[in-house]
Amino acid sequence: MRKEKTAFRKFVSFFMLIVSIYVLIQVYGIYKQKNMNDFIRAEQILYTSDFSRDFDVSLGDEGSYRISSDRANDAMFFLPLEVTPNTSYKVSCMVKTENVVPSHSNSGGGAQISIEGTIERSNFVSGTQDWTELTLYFNSKNRTTVNIGFRLGGYDDTCTGTAWFDNIKLEKGITDTSNEWNFVCFVFKNVDVSLDNLYYNISMNSEEIQQIKSNMLRFKRTLEEFSGGKMQVDYDVIEIDEPITSLSYDDENEYYVNPENVNKIIDSYLNQEEYDHIFVAMKLGDLSKNLEIPVNDWIGLGGIEYRNVGFSNIRVPSDEDSYMYRYASGVNEFPEEVYIHEFLHTLEKNAKDYGFERPALHDYEKFGYTNKRVVGLKQWYLDYMNHSIEDSAGNTYGLDSQIYTKKPVHESDFIYPIEIDIENEPQNIVEEIRGVFKNLFKLFEKVKLEYTT
Repeated sequence: MRKEKTAFRKFVSFFMLIVSIYVLIQVYGIYKQKNMNDFIRAEQILYTSDFSRDFDVSLGDEGSYRISSDRANDAMFFLPLEVTPNTSYKVSCMVKTENVVPSHSNSGGGAQISIEGTIERSNFVSGTQDWTELTLYFNSKNRTTVNIGFRLGGYDDTCTGTAWFDNIKLEKGITDTSNEWNFVCFVFKNVDVSLDNLYYNISMNSEEIQQIKSNMLRFKRTLEEFSGGKMQVDYDVIEIDEPITSLSYDDENEYYVNPENVNKIIDSYLNQEEYDHIFVAMKLGDLSKNLEIPVNDWIGLGGIEYRNVGFSNIRVPSDEDSYMYRYASGVNEFPEEVYIHEFLHTLEKNAKDYGFERPALHDYEKFGYTNKRVVGLKQWYLDYMNHSIEDSAGNTYGLDSQIYTKKPVHESDFIYPIEIDIENEPQNIVEEIRGVFKNLFKLFEKVKLEYTT
């Protein structure tokens, strides 16, 4: 009888061992699939997108990070990262997409790298694309931590579809602190768009193109003069025959050019040369043809960024006889004003991001400046750039001179990079086991939350 009991106990023990091994295998499979390492998941609409690891669609043995959204959502996984202030960083990865569709056109929605809570982002991929490289350059400015995110969606958009992220890499570079700025002005000679069932075909003439070239030369000289030599300026003017075929719209400005309206055209130039600011000049009306695309009385728009670089609109007047950008003694002696103004919006934003105090660019009247007929706000810009705006108590305001060395981050900052581990993959079986239990705990907490709500 005792021998029979012993055999039965051995059988039960063996059976329990087999069950335990099976359970562990299943748990380990769940862990491998759901383990996002130290990345934090975030969604605009909670519990809408699926986050997982994919070992079948991957560029290596460690698996890719997968986000899938059957319903339109803005979803990302991000990592809080300690950074050194005023330092150049580069984040890169490979991305593969399947049926990624943004909810809005020309919004920058798609698979991308982003800094959570900001408009800083990489190039983006939509549709169905094989493995493509994404790169985000950024300066930490006055920040000590940033949330590096890998996103399916956008700052102002949502997406459906699936994206796989792999080969994630973070590098620290050497920041360029020179005062040499390189500008580009893309002159789009033609606009060919359909808006609200109306067709607009508008072209610049040779005189208007020559005015842009002349004003870019004046812009260079004025910036160097107004900064007291604290800025050195180089520039290119690139004429584009290919038309602008789409425009963006908002209630404040009405129609204008967003980077996404022209990125497929200008990217080839931006890949060849490192520019610190981008102007896009276009004509949105032609009185001789009775054509006028609706705009809310702006001649230039600034404060936009593309690929970590300031991006400004310059609108050529609809009237070919306008003196807005044409130098004429006693009529307009500051035709480059709109170029200066829109670029200063970028310096204004940079000053804020770096923690420098400065007055708002549009607050000239608060300090007693007026927009004069022949020279516009020339004195305001001069004093703004030299921190020599003075109030009644003798206090001075304006841009800190350090801002002239705070340029965008470029690939040339990473000739001798320092690579930083961002994925934190488990290195041994002990870490793997800990990860299993950590993932099980997270799964239990999620199930408990869904059950209680």
